[in-house]
Amino acid sequence: MFGAVVVGIGTAGWVRMRDMLAPLPGSAAEKLAVRGFISRRSLDSQQGVSPISIEEAVSREDIHVAFICTENVSHEDNVRTFLQAGKHVCVEYPMTMNYKAAVELWDIAQEKGVILHEEHIELLTEDYKELKREVEGKILQEGTLHFTGGALKPGFGFPAFSGIARLTWLVELFGELSATAATMEEDSANNYSKMTAKLMTSDNRPLTWIEERGPGLPRAKNINFVFDSGTLTEIPPAPRGAVGLFMQDLILFSAKVVGQVSPDELQKEKSRILHCSKLAERIQQLCQS
Repeated sequence: MFGAVVVGIGTAGWVRMRDMLAPLPGSAAEKLAVRGFISRRSLDSQQGVSPISIEEAVSREDIHVAFICTENVSHEDNVRTFLQAGKHVCVEYPMTMNYKAAVELWDIAQEKGVILHEEHIELLTEDYKELKREVEGKILQEGTLHFTGGALKPGFGFPAFSGIARLTWLVELFGELSATAATMEEDSANNYSKMTAKLMTSDNRPLTWIEERGPGLPRAKNINFVFDSGTLTEIPPAPRGAVGLFMQDLILFSAKVVGQVSPDELQKEKSRILHCSKLAERIQQLCQS
């Protein structure tokens, strides 16, 4: 068994504990046992799990795994702390707020011989899988992905990083991308922001990614993908999956920890994550220049 600790008891941390306490039978997630949680708040036991200090978690030999579920800006420091202690780490996206730090963390994981896993549940959703099937084999001419959502609290970071899930969608659907231009509109008095990034596929097809947030904006992904064979303006509807998204991610991470995922798959995922991080940083630079 691999002992685990959860860092941060918000919604995601709570779900992580719940899923480890009742893993999918027969899955690799059964190999994880939650040993404690870390919170800045003074909390009593949660779901029968006791709070512990970060110092105890790092030093205990029966803790092998850490789940980082804090606000985005503190991901990097927490990941670094546990990797350097030789623990496997699962972190909510974005792992870091810059590309250089992401590379450093992967280097530490490699040096320590442990798994570093960045959660990307957006790739596990049924609507994404349906969209990927729909796009398969079609030749893109141009496209737009326009995300809207409520205003973010402080600590989420620049939109290119806080919204890296949408960027990951585009990279998974259309391959590696480059950023050619980007702008940022902000109305801080009204808690409104709109980032627009102009992207290019490897065969010079233009893509636009818009991340728009403000009070009252519905949480939605609006697409307009033009292919040689027609236009796709809606994400195809899909039934809800039988297994929850965080449980699917837990099983994937656990499979990596117990050595059930091939080195090729691990390398492919690492390359995508670092590519998206570098791209997000470039978009941020273009917005700020």
